[in-house]
Amino acid sequence: MTISKEDFVKLILQKIEDSNLSIRQQWVNPVGTKTRHFFIDNLLPLDACESIYSAFPRDGDGFFSRESFREKKRTSSNLNAYSKILSNITYAFHDKKIVDRIAGAVEWDCIEPDPLLYAGGLSMMFRDDFLNPHLDNSHDGIRSKYRRLNLLYYVSPEWVIKNGGNLELWDENRTTPKTIVAKTNRLVVMETNRASWHSVSKVEADTPRCCVSNYYFSPISPDASSYFHVTSFTGRPEEKIKKIVGLGDNLFRNIISKVLKIGRGKNLINNEKE
Repeated sequence: MTISKEDFVKLILQKIEDSNLSIRQQWVNPVGTKTRHFFIDNLLPLDACESIYSAFPRDGDGFFSRESFREKKRTSSNLNAYSKILSNITYAFHDKKIVDRIAGAVEWDCIEPDPLLYAGGLSMMFRDDFLNPHLDNSHDGIRSKYRRLNLLYYVSPEWVIKNGGNLELWDENRTTPKTIVAKTNRLVVMETNRASWHSVSKVEADTPRCCVSNYYFSPISPDASSYFHVTSFTGRPEEKIKKIVGLGDNLFRNIISKVLKIGRGKNLINNEKE
């Protein structure tokens, strides 16, 4: 089954409209965490969700493998390499009507999608894959806008909590997470800022956890201040060594990123002079 981007847009818009009251209730009352979020179950007809899942390569062929103390997963933003349905569902979330509807639901202004799919696209996690507690990179690829919303659409069939690979939103002290199951056909939308620590629990299933990821940005800072940070990781409460390593790793990567930014700025100035 191949569904057009336009058909996906219509289906998603209707589901958001039908879920508007639930969205508002979840957003203003984020139980177990201060990170505001909401989820919508049964986002699409089940056969459409199954078709999206079937279009993912079962072995993650062609996906980029990320493996370190911080994370273990596979990602791809090269949507042209796969079935058209994967690009259709990904870019459906970029449609202005959907962006405006979600922005309106959370009562935010100046929210934009990212056509370059910076950190977005397709994600696959296999047995023992994980994502440690972290803060997302504060900006888009060229640092002109702040990252404000994460959209995660889960498509793996019959996914239950014991399978792992579930989204975790942490409390202020990063001691206890709120678990949101990566349930089949569930869309999760969460805010991202300087305190929105989140993670993905280790996958325990023998089938891959597949997710379509998108991020929305804005020129408006989440807290009205100017700041920048790279994706910053820490360990789980029991992972004391990872916490220490994470502090140094985050500091080092922030310094390098700022130096590279300065270097790019100088090159731009020099190029303009020439």
